[in-house]
Amino acid sequence: MIETREQALPHGVTLSLRTAGERGRPVLLFLHGFPEAAFIWDDMLAHFSQPAHGGYRCVAPNLRGFEKSSAPADVSAYRPRQLAADIEALIDLESPGRPLACLVAHDWGGAVAWYLANQKPQRMDRLAIVNSPHPGTFARDMKSDPAQQAASAYMNFLVRPDAEALLVADDYRRLWAFLSHSIGGPAHPAWLTEALKDRYRAVWAAGLTGGCNYYRASPLRPPRPEDPAAAAVDLPRSMLTIDLPTLVIWGMRDLSLPPHLLVGLEDYVPQLQLHTIEDATHWVIHEQPQRVAALLSDFLHA
Repeated sequence: MIETREQALPHGVTLSLRTAGERGRPVLLFLHGFPEAAFIWDDMLAHFSQPAHGGYRCVAPNLRGFEKSSAPADVSAYRPRQLAADIEALIDLESPGRPLACLVAHDWGGAVAWYLANQKPQRMDRLAIVNSPHPGTFARDMKSDPAQQAASAYMNFLVRPDAEALLVADDYRRLWAFLSHSIGGPAHPAWLTEALKDRYRAVWAAGLTGGCNYYRASPLRPPRPEDPAAAAVDLPRSMLTIDLPTLVIWGMRDLSLPPHLLVGLEDYVPQLQLHTIEDATHWVIHEQPQRVAALLSDFLHA
């Protein structure tokens, strides 16, 4: 059974959580992206909390700015250090005195996970990433690859001051497109049912400014004449290496994050296991949850 609650953290942020499994068991922590919410992980929480699949304590927070979690007004509150501080505080509460069994993350959650795995690798035994680019390959391609700059042009839409109003318009028309054909899938994917749309509507009705602020706070966006963005970013090697067993699952039909972002990944992640899924898009967690669960299970129990 999945339980929900709001968890106050020591530094004043509150995260709304979805959890399953007994406290005291090894912890799997799941991080979502934009424009999603913690509920995207429900199948994984139900699966991995069962004794037959490891009996883990499974925790999926809504990141700050999403659903009922705290949504600071200051854009600087959405930088990696602040976001990672939330997750580290949650680890202290859910897995006191020991590292996570695995940190699992998608999209923007992956950006937080890459950062935390680099800065505080002792907080987790393993890392699993689903369609979220490593900052080294992403910065490289955002600077020099016109195709990647074009694929990521939506980021510069999401930093506009009127982005939230435009996203809400016409019953979230642009967000439905974002969840379908614009990210490599059909115009009306079978997984995007009316029931699921209602779950998304409930999350988005709580506010979209927090989610847009992730893009406003990040310089890793396509350069524009008035904004150098990624062109001005030089990340030191020390901020890019991941010294943990790491699983990367990649839906190869992701139009915004194409497979070229996987080139050179092993240079930053020596203990890399890469699994590509040819017939999946950016939303592979919705499209093929059983496949994702099987790959994650193999990784956890290898």
